Amino acid sequence: MTITSPQNPKLKSLRRLSRRRERERSGLFFAEGEDLLQAARLAGRRALEGYRLAGSDLGEELFCDVAADVLASVSMLGSGTRVIGVYRQEWSAPTGPLCVYLHGVSDPGNVGAVLRSALAFGASCVALGPGCADPYSPKAVRASMGAIFAVPVARVQHVGDLPGRLVALVARRGEPLRNDGHDRPLTLLVGAERDGLPEDVLSLCEQVSHIPIASESLNAAMAATVALYEMTRPSTRVSTS
Repeated sequence: MTITSPQNPKLKSLRRLSRRRERERSGLFFAEGEDLLQAARLAGRRALEGYRLAGSDLGEELFCDVAADVLASVSMLGSGTRVIGVYRQEWSAPTGPLCVYLHGVSDPGNVGAVLRSALAFGASCVALGPGCADPYSPKAVRASMGAIFAVPVARVQHVGDLPGRLVALVARRGEPLRNDGHDRPLTLLVGAERDGLPEDVLSLCEQVSHIPIASESLNAAMAATVALYEMTRPSTRVSTS
């Protein structure tokens, strides 16, 4: 049976999930688009039964059919979507050996992009501190390009809970960031572009480093991406033996 009414209970629940308070209350979120749902499948994540919705022209047996114009009415994409799935949120403890910690990064697009970079460079976790955007918001889920299903995500209230050596990224402070060959687990700490990391957080870090650039600063996602690249490429330490 095809859903043809925008007042259908399933569609009403999807609209509510666009609000952070409802996502936090229910522990659910939604992803839309065939690429994201495919990423979920590859990560072994299953949409809630009855909440894999597709435009009726798609004709896939495991989806609930929804009239295309009605499905578009709940889509957060400007061009609409052909498929939507609702999933349970998953949260983990912050884990090494390579964790990325975000502090005060309020743009969900940046949070999602960091998740995408974390997956690309094999980071073990993305930990979110105070003031961060919801990684399960529609914008963050889209920006993650499916990494939200594959990268462990943690909530952290105190940097003392982060794993390994704490390396803070601060524009124009400390030594240039480089992979010095340490085998210990570490956490890269990244603040918001405007405010950076607060001094009380920096005081708990073992190392403060910067990314040498010609301009004033990078946004959080770009800084995290460059840092992950640097810390996962082969060490540039010169042997003295």
